[in-house]
Amino acid sequence: MSKLKIKRGDNVIVTTGKKGLKGSTGEVIEVIKKEGRDPRVIVAGLNIVKKHVKPSASNPQGGITEKEASIHISNVALVGKDGKAIKVGYKIDGDKKVRINKKTGETL
Repeated sequence: MSKLKIKRGDNVIVTTGKKGLKGSTGEVIEVIKKEGRDPRVIVAGLNIVKKHVKPSASNPQGGITEKEASIHISNVALVGKDGKAIKVGYKIDGDKKVRINKKTGETL
């Protein structure tokens, strides 16, 4: 599996997808990497789906809850300081490998 350029805590913008979702920005809550599956991300407040929950001991009422669903990692991009999507590169800074904005060269 290849190295992913998006990490937990990054601000991202949705570049493609549903009409209401495209152009939305949010913070990455979780990055899902499974062997043999495409990588996906869960973004706070985006791609909300309704889930029917059966009554259980912890939730005796049951009902319908809302939660964030995952988005394919190719459909999101990191957001720069100007609010637009940026491409990510890597640079060796001393003995550390850091992510940089390819256009401006500043570290992320």
